[in-house]
Amino acid sequence: MSKELQAEIIAVGTELLLGQIANTNAQWLSEQLANQGVNTYHHTVVGDNLQRVRETFEMAQKRSNIVIVTGGLGPTEDDLTREAFQQLSTIPLVEHEPSMCKIRAYFEKQQAVMTPNNPKQARVFEGATVWMNPVGMAPGMKLTYDGCTWVFLPGVPKEMKALVREYMIPSIQKLLGKKEIIKSVLLKFTGIGESKLEHELQDIIHEQTNPTIAPLAQEEGIVIRLTAKSDSLQKADQLLQETKVKIFSRVGQYAYGEDHETLEGKVVDLLLAKQYTVAAAESLTGGAFAEKITTVPGSSNVFQGSMVTYTNTAKQNTLHVPKEILETNGAVSEECAEAMAKQAAAKFSSTIGIAFTGVAGPTEMEGKLVGTVYISIYNDNGTFVTRKFLFPGDRNAIRRKTVLKGFELLYQTLK
Repeated sequence: MSKELQAEIIAVGTELLLGQIANTNAQWLSEQLANQGVNTYHHTVVGDNLQRVRETFEMAQKRSNIVIVTGGLGPTEDDLTREAFQQLSTIPLVEHEPSMCKIRAYFEKQQAVMTPNNPKQARVFEGATVWMNPVGMAPGMKLTYDGCTWVFLPGVPKEMKALVREYMIPSIQKLLGKKEIIKSVLLKFTGIGESKLEHELQDIIHEQTNPTIAPLAQEEGIVIRLTAKSDSLQKADQLLQETKVKIFSRVGQYAYGEDHETLEGKVVDLLLAKQYTVAAAESLTGGAFAEKITTVPGSSNVFQGSMVTYTNTAKQNTLHVPKEILETNGAVSEECAEAMAKQAAAKFSSTIGIAFTGVAGPTEMEGKLVGTVYISIYNDNGTFVTRKFLFPGDRNAIRRKTVLKGFELLYQTLK
């Protein structure tokens, strides 16, 4: 008989609350739990304060039957996860000798003196199932207290993930009498707005219950999340595939990738396939296009470089944009964008040149509204693709949207 598991994930660490690091652990853990058919009902982040951690644990004990805690297992005074749970459960802490041996061996290998606080990492709850940490010091552990299963994991992502894959997932599968698979896929679209996408798929969205279809607007474009439930991975994949076919029959021309695929990655793939190279001339984007494309592995094979020509003087002296264009049409114009794109291709001996010029704000320029942007793509066969846009938002939003639109135009042109 299957057992309904109601999971809660608690991340311990003031650095998470301060925004110094992102809580990516909770997102990853939820995905792993969903793949096992376990619903996660609560995500909580709590700082390094003993009373607040204990109160958070008390709340989780009341409302969930499996609680996964990440962080707070280190050697320092602000690592309080063990102490907080001990106050809640009164279960004694004992030293785990295999973990202690590993800690000693580490310091001996480093020829360093072990500080008095390091043995704290080897303390575990009496009677707990202890999971040796394959890539770090503090072990993971699982125990049951008052009908609730508690899992304690290090906060370092690579340590946490290693313990989850090797120990936690098999342990959860044993807790489940029947394994239900929940699998999701993200479909990514560009060149279509959220409202138009929903309109095109309205009947499919309303009629579909498994998989569920959720359109999401994100900074990098429009995403549809499909989530299928089944008793096997094969059936879940089949349900997802059938729904993808329906969606692509309507809006497939706007789709560019799935899950972790990026638009800039797809552009690099197309450039590689066609054996083209690209170079950029950037004004208002200030090098943001170059920064984004160089995050893609293999981009050095297709990206020749970028010139940031922010002022008219730089456009004229470095890119050799004709003085007449700057005086007659202005820097924020179709003519200037095309001259910049053509010169970018020439300067870098590139197949394609792309140029960005516009008004990022905060004030108008050359009588053009804030958000006015021209993007031009030049091909060495002598053709141009040039578009004018009016982007809403503040300075940074306009710059970000300009770069995204540049990749979108490149993708459509290359495709």
